[in-house]
Amino acid sequence: MFDAGVDAQVRTVAFGWLSSQVATHGDVLPRSVLASGFVFNGVRVPLIGPQGIFKPKVLQEVPLTITTAPDGPYDDAFGTDGLLRYRYRGSDPDHPDDRGLRKAMAQRLPLAYFHGVLPGRYVAAWPVYIVGDHPERLAFSVAVDDAAALRPSSSWALGDRVSEDRTEIRRAYATAAVRGRLHQRAFRERVLEAYQQRCAFCRFRHPELLDAAHIVPDSDPSGEPVVKNGLALCTLHHGAFDRFFVGLRPDYTIEVRADILKEEDGPTLAHAIQALHQTRISIPRVASQRPDPALLDVRYQQFRQSFRDGSTV
Repeated sequence: MFDAGVDAQVRTVAFGWLSSQVATHGDVLPRSVLASGFVFNGVRVPLIGPQGIFKPKVLQEVPLTITTAPDGPYDDAFGTDGLLRYRYRGSDPDHPDDRGLRKAMAQRLPLAYFHGVLPGRYVAAWPVYIVGDHPERLAFSVAVDDAAALRPSSSWALGDRVSEDRTEIRRAYATAAVRGRLHQRAFRERVLEAYQQRCAFCRFRHPELLDAAHIVPDSDPSGEPVVKNGLALCTLHHGAFDRFFVGLRPDYTIEVRADILKEEDGPTLAHAIQALHQTRISIPRVASQRPDPALLDVRYQQFRQSFRDGSTV
């Protein structure tokens, strides 16, 4: 029999535990941490399992988490309505895991969603709610909500029509924000992985001070968040690249702006910026992950234009 009180307690502890793990590990959580989970009433509760829809043994009937694996078998994606489309378990609409998610929708129970950005590494979002069931597409619709609005109880989310309208608006904003965060975190993790956690310009190796820099900005139609449009750069060189202190030719050679080369300052300028002039960057070993020369050329022409528009030539 479904015990609403125990179910609410487990979900409350799970969400609090996730908050503490993000505070410790950052936005991207290792699978090992999620698989280890937390202890509830003397029982260890993992948050992830071999299947995407996961219900720990301490719960009855209703799953606690849903997971999208990197390059997994299902085409989970955001639909045109902005909601996450989460695929059924297999092709049987009556599979117990799918029935569990339907009960989560009927009971308005919150879950956690883990989005795989690399093997063994996940971005977590919670609470999320199953808000639609589409048997013809073998998929559910999932909305993200604001954790600050979560009110643990045996009912979780019952209210009047006005409250429901406000909830829908809030969830639309929260889902859009998480969608952007997932794309950016996936971009960062994949770029840093391709560059072996090193700055492409100076080989600095501390991920805490590394960024995934766009070659062509993501505001540009061609600025997709893909590895070939990215560079792993330390924070100093990311700023120098974005501000056109330095440019990068399509042959992977760095140029330092002419006026910067003529400046006299301390050792940081001399060794960290000026010394880059006419050096080649480190590139990924996998050819398909290397910077796209066509995108580099677009960016390099913008760098050259900055000369013409300023007083540096």
